Amino acid sequence: MEDRELKGLQIAAVCKVTQKDGIWYVPSQTGDGTRYQVNPGQGYCSCPDHEVRRVKCKHIWAVEFTIKREVAADGKVTETKTVRVTYSQNWTAYNTAQCEEKTQFAALLADLCKTVPQPPQTNGRPRLPMSDMAFACTFKVYTMFSARRFTSDLEEAKADGLIAKRPHFNSVSNYLANPALTSVLKGLIMASSLPLKAVETDFAVDSSGFGTSRFVRWYNKKYGRELDNREWVKVHLMCGVKTHTVTSAEISGWAANDTTYFAPLVEETAKHFQIAEVSADKAYLGHKNLAIVESLGATPFVPFKSNTVAATGDSAWAKMYHYYMFNRDTFLAHYHKRSNVETVFSMIKGKFGDSVRSKGNAAQVNEVLCKVLCHNICVLIQSMYELGVSPNFVQRQETVA
Repeated sequence: MEDRELKGLQIAAVCKVTQKDGIWYVPSQTGDGTRYQVNPGQGYCSCPDHEVRRVKCKHIWAVEFTIKREVAADGKVTETKTVRVTYSQNWTAYNTAQCEEKTQFAALLADLCKTVPQPPQTNGRPRLPMSDMAFACTFKVYTMFSARRFTSDLEEAKADGLIAKRPHFNSVSNYLANPALTSVLKGLIMASSLPLKAVETDFAVDSSGFGTSRFVRWYNKKYGRELDNREWVKVHLMCGVKTHTVTSAEISGWAANDTTYFAPLVEETAKHFQIAEVSADKAYLGHKNLAIVESLGATPFVPFKSNTVAATGDSAWAKMYHYYMFNRDTFLAHYHKRSNVETVFSMIKGKFGDSVRSKGNAAQVNEVLCKVLCHNICVLIQSMYELGVSPNFVQRQETVA
């Protein structure tokens, strides 16, 4: 199955493909509201890929997957729409979790931040507790308020005993731009996923960008002119496919290569989770990446490229190549769990914004990590009502230590 066919299968599975007067309308995966017109009978699509290259694009594939063609014995062709699989939702638990989220969020975040140790100080003015500042920075990102408008929320948090002292709004901004906060936030992301350790065994890896207020300019040889574009912060993460909790996260610049972040994400997750499967797209295909997953006793599901040479031997690469070639349907059934990581990015961006307000590099990194941490706590709140999870971060931290 080629790359366009795989993408078409994904569009048919997660997007709303509609039909009117013989023309099918397929939404663009960019999410900008564009819909391409597809005429499956003529093999035509209005997307640039089809118009320029005159090849069967992913949108045509998506329509063909949505329409099932069956040829009867008498030669007549009948068209039947495929039945899209839907999953039941526990609406009582979901509604309760949404209504109680903000109150539960603040309490869970405060409990989680109590596990943050205070860095030693030998001289100078006494610093604010790192636990309180981690709480303040994360809670600010959750509310999506400016540091000044967020002051009243900090007052309420102090009155509820969640923090020892209300910091000045400038202090919140300064700590958000402090590189020392980065490792603290990564540790909190990991700790916030641990209550779901018994639930998650299958994981997915991917990356996505968050827009910034900065622009980058470069000379493009293909078009022979200078181009500019908005710079973005890239987040690489690994998530569980059942609850969508993020188990590890790394932040890079917009031009970073995805595959180099695969091993750190997997190894960090393996410290606390029993991994059975890891799924990722072709950007992560590599001998080293597959070998790392196999060394952990897990199975990597990364599709091979069309120009991949047939593998021999007993390596992880060779095993998965033959699995991919001779058990394609079974392989893809496992691989398509990867779509859950795209769901995670959609959840984070839809709830906490797809861009960052911070200007400095360290502040942008920390702001994105705060978004991921906010997502994890919201997932945990949902799991409390749907799965009966009872998180106790302080006790869990003592057990891990």
